[in-house]
Amino acid sequence: MWLNPEEVLLKNALKLWVTEKSNDFFILQRRRGHGDSGGKFTGLLVGALDTVLDSNARVTPFRILLQVPGSQVSWTIACGKLSEMSLLFLSPILIFVGAAVEDMNRHWDWLVQNLLHSLSVFENKEDVASFVKGKVKGLIAEEVRGKQAAQEEDPEKFREVLLKFELRFGLPSSEKLVTTYSCCCWKGRVPRHGWLYLSINHMAFYSFLLGKEVKFVIPWAEVTRLERVSTGLMTDMVRVTTRRRQRDFSMFLSMDEAFGVMGQLADIALQRLLDSGGLELDQVLQQSSNITKRVLEEQALRAYVLALFRLPRAECLQEVALCSVWTPHARCHTAGTLYTTDSYLCFASREEGHCSLLIPLSEVISIEKAESTSLLPNPVIVSVRSKKAFQLIELQDRDSLVDSLTSRLRLVIRCVYLTNSGVWVLQTSSSPYYTFYYDTMYCDGEEIEERPLRHTVNTEALIAYYHHSQPDSNNSTTMEQVKERLWDDHFSAYGRGVHMFRTEKIQKLVAMGIPESLRGELWMTFSDSSSELASHPDYYSGLVTESIGHSSLATEEIERDLHRSLPDHPAFQNVTGIAALRRVLTAYAHRNPKIGYCQSMNILASVLLLYTKEEEAFWLLVAVCERMLPDYFNRRVIGAQVDQSVFEELIQERLPELAEHIPDLSPLSSLSLSWFLTLFLSVLPFRSAVCVVDCFFFHGIKAIFQLGLAVLDANAAALGASADDGQALMILTGFLDRVKYDENPSPPAPHPPSSPSGEEEGSPPAELHTLITDLITDSYEKFGDLTVRQIERLRCRHRIQVLQAHEDITKENALRVVTPDVSLSPENLADVYDLFKTEHFINLYWGDGSTTVALQHHDPGQPYVEQYRVDRAQFKNLYVLLVPWLCGFHTDTVAHRTFTLLDQDRDLLITFRKFAGWLDTLYCEELNEKIRLLYRLHIPPALTESEDDPSPLKSPLLSTTRPLHIEMPNEEIRDYQEQLKQMLKDLAQEKNVEKPLPLMNQREFIQFCKTLYSMFHGNPDENELFQAIATVTSLVLQIGEVGHRSRSEVSSEGGAGDEVEEDHREGSQEDHTVFSTKEGDGERQEGTRKSSERSESPSEWTVSYAQILASLLTEQQLVNFFEKPLDLSAKVAVAKVKQYHERAGSARNQQGLLQQGTSLFNMTM
Repeated sequence: MWLNPEEVLLKNALKLWVTEKSNDFFILQRRRGHGDSGGKFTGLLVGALDTVLDSNARVTPFRILLQVPGSQVSWTIACGKLSEMSLLFLSPILIFVGAAVEDMNRHWDWLVQNLLHSLSVFENKEDVASFVKGKVKGLIAEEVRGKQAAQEEDPEKFREVLLKFELRFGLPSSEKLVTTYSCCCWKGRVPRHGWLYLSINHMAFYSFLLGKEVKFVIPWAEVTRLERVSTGLMTDMVRVTTRRRQRDFSMFLSMDEAFGVMGQLADIALQRLLDSGGLELDQVLQQSSNITKRVLEEQALRAYVLALFRLPRAECLQEVALCSVWTPHARCHTAGTLYTTDSYLCFASREEGHCSLLIPLSEVISIEKAESTSLLPNPVIVSVRSKKAFQLIELQDRDSLVDSLTSRLRLVIRCVYLTNSGVWVLQTSSSPYYTFYYDTMYCDGEEIEERPLRHTVNTEALIAYYHHSQPDSNNSTTMEQVKERLWDDHFSAYGRGVHMFRTEKIQKLVAMGIPESLRGELWMTFSDSSSELASHPDYYSGLVTESIGHSSLATEEIERDLHRSLPDHPAFQNVTGIAALRRVLTAYAHRNPKIGYCQSMNILASVLLLYTKEEEAFWLLVAVCERMLPDYFNRRVIGAQVDQSVFEELIQERLPELAEHIPDLSPLSSLSLSWFLTLFLSVLPFRSAVCVVDCFFFHGIKAIFQLGLAVLDANAAALGASADDGQALMILTGFLDRVKYDENPSPPAPHPPSSPSGEEEGSPPAELHTLITDLITDSYEKFGDLTVRQIERLRCRHRIQVLQAHEDITKENALRVVTPDVSLSPENLADVYDLFKTEHFINLYWGDGSTTVALQHHDPGQPYVEQYRVDRAQFKNLYVLLVPWLCGFHTDTVAHRTFTLLDQDRDLLITFRKFAGWLDTLYCEELNEKIRLLYRLHIPPALTESEDDPSPLKSPLLSTTRPLHIEMPNEEIRDYQEQLKQMLKDLAQEKNVEKPLPLMNQREFIQFCKTLYSMFHGNPDENELFQAIATVTSLVLQIGEVGHRSRSEVSSEGGAGDEVEEDHREGSQEDHTVFSTKEGDGERQEGTRKSSERSESPSEWTVSYAQILASLLTEQQLVNFFEKPLDLSAKVAVAKVKQYHERAGSARNQQGLLQQGTSLFNMTM
């Protein structure tokens, strides 16, 4: 047991201890008298003293010391009972004590592997002691926390850790902490001991060592790779890679557990944030508040069970119990684990693949407890409809397990009873059902007759009508008969139907190829599609009827691919086969519109129709698309890409020589992708490929991984010698073309003799065929140790890489689309995109609870620039971070108007394209475009009549009776009469070039001036800018007064307006590209119409954009202000730092106010 460090004086102590092992820093010692075989007097004396002492005073027989040169003092940091181990440090510091030799060696090895290399980088011996003591204290805390979790985690202790987490990183309380680990984070060659905090959205590290504090936060959304690596200093490290840098962590007390939790949290976060709709994430994990360490463990086990038994993804794991099942073929009980779900009983032996059993509850008649004996402790009898029974023993919590199963069984039977008009009933018996025999699935004719007839379109498999022509039908028939007899023998020993025992023997039979007469039945059995079919009578025929006449994108794609499905097979060269294929694919698209139809589904469905009835083929397709190949057939084929990434890692691990010759495996992935999507149907000869499908239905995706590795292994030498990627692909393609299915066991015919002159130099060698059965057997022998658990763990990690690769592609394409429309540098545009996406994520982390709505803002099916969008509140946060001119208390008002202006389609969301265009106007456009944007912010639709301006700025006093000249501070009088006339003439010349913007009335102009005043506040040239804007304001007022008087005179005289009035009514208004949309044009026209309606009254004071722009150009101080170069890079750099801290602080304050309000409400109740 680890202890806090305490000093130990070593003077005269060495006589009582014997050194067993030592190195530069550590010494392992044994107490004299323990383990001595020589019987020396000193050892006997010490041993006798230790024996007679009280148990509390006994000295443990082993200790480890940290040796610091020149010191005779040790620090004790651990102690233990005689069953434990002891660790000391010779500087010295005692950190662990115990008596077991195994524990001693295990902890010594841990120190050597995790600490020895790290200590070599320290130059100061005091730093060595401080580092080791800090590390041991962390291990003590984690060990104590682990023991508490084993019993029941201490709420007070967890609250203490949670408080430290919130205080150290400033995150809001909604950032739920999941667990913590003591570890070291490496900076170069120097390790820093600290604590790793894992929360639902982030991983955070904190260290305080040698007076230096180190802390950082990494969002899971930024993690691109998570892997275990070995370096020169450490043999096992966790490397976390983001788009900016990588971090290495080591010295975990339990590396496997920490790495697994990190992978799960990153995987869940990315699925929830990046593709909430496309991937099938469990509902429990969709709500981040439900995620705890225990939930993660349960979900990992559930995912493993669903993958192992290929269960429907909606199944929930209920109970897990160790037990033994009577296996009559072995004449003994087989130990393993029982997993129960909503609708299934599943048993797996301790060694995966050795023996497994799947029992649907719909097949169960009764679950009963039998009398417990010494030979059969706690037995449970499970009886099924085919007059078979299964005996389970050694169930620890038998009573509660049987009660739970019985209650679920009643629900399942009730559903089946209602569905099948009362054919099946729940049977109970006072005596146990002890008939342990195994025969065929339908043991008597009466049961077959009782089975309800199911409506099917085709009542027979297509293979019954259309057979491939075979050169040697006699040999083929003979081999089919041999295999049928082997399967009959197997059925008699292992059972028949979905609840047969699945052992290694059945694997050998499957590798030989399933006989055609049994292929459809066994496919239905292995996939448990037979249970789905039995529980959903007439479901398929109803889908066929409903889908008739429906036209969609899926049906169009189906029609296009119908005649491309096995075009060489006679079954699909006629109307019957094509019609059946159309019905199956259309019915599935109607059942699951989320998937609809994807390429390669037509090939799978064609093969299924050959060997099963049409309705059975439909349910097999359901099993493949929804259970056996999860996420393969969504819009982005995520599942297939994940398995490709897993396949590449397996190549590097299982075929290292090939991986060394071909460092870049991506060209191979382009070929192997079709292996996984079509189950080798598109690359192997038909009869050989069907054997692969046999293995797939029995072993699942594991069979495809194994066969793919076997194909590469068989061609490793040729691939290693290939000159380029093209040649490598040709080698694999040629090899797969020569894989044949030979039912004749006779040896292959000899090759014809070569010509007398011999083969010409450079001629290709004679082609050698490979039997598919040999290839499958080879895959089992060489790669059969690959387990479902390993595949699931690899999928979890590689899904992170695939999702992040899709995000990189999305970003690249979004920038490519936006770049031609803006003048921002590529670096700045990329950084702005990251800020825009991060704002979306932060809202998901710590939003107001509207998670469902927020997730709709990211739709991977939308165009690249529209996948991420922000709402009004998020835009205001980005506005404050990036706008070059803040307006003080008036900032929120201007941000609100800007959002309204950009939200032209009125969906209350803004895309990245619009956001980038707005920033481009502020930072890169000329003065007139910036003024145009400001102008539009103060007219409809940005500024509404009902807007309530919350800013405390007083409206400037405006007068329309001022003279058209301004008194300057030096008593100089500037006359604008001539300048105004020239300006109006210029406008008259430009009016036919640009479209008119709506006119601005006096209220809107007041708001415009208020914005300018607030914008200049705090500027170093504040006084000069205020004077300049006052001058421009007076000038614009007089311009408006001129137009006002002109309209009044026209109105009184009833005549037409003069040139000045015409100039007044029109102004330039060519829009920036970011606003150039049809919706925007319509809104501008509406705004123009409303403005013209407002200006119809002769008493209305109005000015145009051109007049305001010309007035601003008269003041050089204003021109300099708006034309001053702006550094977006510096603004973005500050925004990256402030974005997280400000949003976290804001969320923390809001949650604090909410909690205070709740407390006050509770006090008043």
